[in-house]
Amino acid sequence: MLKTRVITALVLMALLLPSIFLLPQASWAILVAAFIGVAAWEWGALLGWSGRARRILGGLTALLCTGLALRFPDALGAGQAVDPAQTWVLAFYGVSALFWCLLIPLWLRHKWALGGGVVGVLVGAVVLLPTWLAMVQLRILGPAVLLAIFAVVWMADIAAYFSGKAFGKRKLAPSISPGKTWEGAAGAALGVVIYGIVVRAAFALDVPALPLWIVLLLGVTAISIIGDLYESLLKRKAGIKDSSNVLPGHGGVLDRIDSLTSTLPVVALLWLLFASSKG
Repeated sequence: MLKTRVITALVLMALLLPSIFLLPQASWAILVAAFIGVAAWEWGALLGWSGRARRILGGLTALLCTGLALRFPDALGAGQAVDPAQTWVLAFYGVSALFWCLLIPLWLRHKWALGGGVVGVLVGAVVLLPTWLAMVQLRILGPAVLLAIFAVVWMADIAAYFSGKAFGKRKLAPSISPGKTWEGAAGAALGVVIYGIVVRAAFALDVPALPLWIVLLLGVTAISIIGDLYESLLKRKAGIKDSSNVLPGHGGVLDRIDSLTSTLPVVALLWLLFASSKG
């Protein structure tokens, strides 16, 4: 299993890195649309769908994202002008932030079922469409910045795993994800803060002020853990271990981006609000 995981990870990085650094912005938007389309196909399994219905959901999601990319190139940094803070963009991110920060903590507490009807599809849209948008828009800041933002979530996962293994005793959410502990969450927060301070120095950032920077890092860490727990809850309710097996050794696309779905839209919203306040 470890060998398979390593090989898959190396193949993914070999595809991801050239795409992030070399593709034109419009092509990147369409590539991410296809990626999110696969995630939507997996979302269909969480809804209890199968076969043709899942393929239609995945295809329509990819087409919708592609259509938005073609209709609003300036918002995605792919047009003659760069205008990311458009009204519809802020609406997407605002709904996403409210969903993750206010609704999902209640959802995790009450362990609601997703359902396979319209509500389940709408929830999927709130989870996946802002993720696509943020993954495309944050690249406007530069490929290295996008990777650095990805790495916040990766650092949280890695630090949580090792600190949980070494010190984990108190379960964080035993009925949802028995392996997660409060000690692992604390390790994730510490790891992200250290990483964030290093990134701040590497990019010579002087705003926001360091105390606020640390608060934001802690907030992003909490939201990433919430995203991870939410997908774990949905898989448990659906009676499946992985969202799919398209990534051997890693499960599915949703399994790899569960924390990104919650963090990227919030990070993108903070970026646009901060940029607007400075402008």
